[in-house]
Amino acid sequence: MDHREESDFQPLRSSLNLRPALDKIHQIQVECHKVLVGQQNLIDLLLISILADGHVLLEGVPGIAKTLSAKVLAKAIDADFSRIQFTPDLMPSDIIGTSIFDLKSSEFTFRKGPIFSNVVLIDEINRAPAKTQSALFEVMEEKQITFDGNTIIMDRPFIVIATQNPIEQEGTYRLPEGQLDRFLMKINLTYPRPEDEINILKRFKDQIHQVDLDQIQRVMTRNDISTMQQVLTQIHIEDQMLQYILDIVQETRNHAQIYLGASPRAALAILKTSKVVALLSERDFVIPDDVQFVASHVLNHRLILTPVAEMENITVQDIISDIVKSVEVPR
Repeated sequence: MDHREESDFQPLRSSLNLRPALDKIHQIQVECHKVLVGQQNLIDLLLISILADGHVLLEGVPGIAKTLSAKVLAKAIDADFSRIQFTPDLMPSDIIGTSIFDLKSSEFTFRKGPIFSNVVLIDEINRAPAKTQSALFEVMEEKQITFDGNTIIMDRPFIVIATQNPIEQEGTYRLPEGQLDRFLMKINLTYPRPEDEINILKRFKDQIHQVDLDQIQRVMTRNDISTMQQVLTQIHIEDQMLQYILDIVQETRNHAQIYLGASPRAALAILKTSKVVALLSERDFVIPDDVQFVASHVLNHRLILTPVAEMENITVQDIISDIVKSVEVPR
């Protein structure tokens, strides 16, 4: 369930004209693979998050291309991009902006911060304290900023791609549950397979300098994303599939080893992302496989285990897998 290759998205049938959207997605994948090796699963999950209009959290050990993947994907999209390096001394005004006194007009004007972009990469998000993290709450959920009594709407699309390192704990802060719930997905990254890693070495054996991102062509515009999101509204999902999603979410709330289960926002996230998976599979309808594929990525950062479960070294992924297996699949 956690590892799905390109070949796993098999076309069935569709009454919608999905070809224009699928062609754009294929172009994005081609551009990303100019730099990234063996990261098909990651690219698909990032595309799912963007098309579902949600934010994504990348977690993994250092050196496995978390930041590079986000930069490559943003480069392939013809949209504004900004990067924020989170540090312990970062202030909320460093993110959203601040008022500057204009000597010519003798008035204060608002200078926008780096959060005002289409694709925002936040590197090492867990290195900033709670006061700075709180600056992201409103903008991630409502896609707007309230400053000095004025509301500023973000341009669409607005996607936050955040990275964090689960190993280094010194100088890091635990993300609040409310903020974690605002991420559509959390993608757990591991070391590449040996065959992929040898291909990485072969591709860059004659290269001394950093990866040249100028070779990445911008193949998807903001209008393309909006158009594909309109296509997603026409992806059909049966009532029994909605019940299936609800059954999975409710099981997380009643599980003996889970202290805090999934929220209604999580159920909506499974709904939206499963429709994108259906699109990638060249279908205009959702099947149980779509729900099962996205469930672990949508739920893994939202569930809190009981102290007993943690002492027994039970992982959230283990419990999600058991829940998906135990819930009856609609026929």
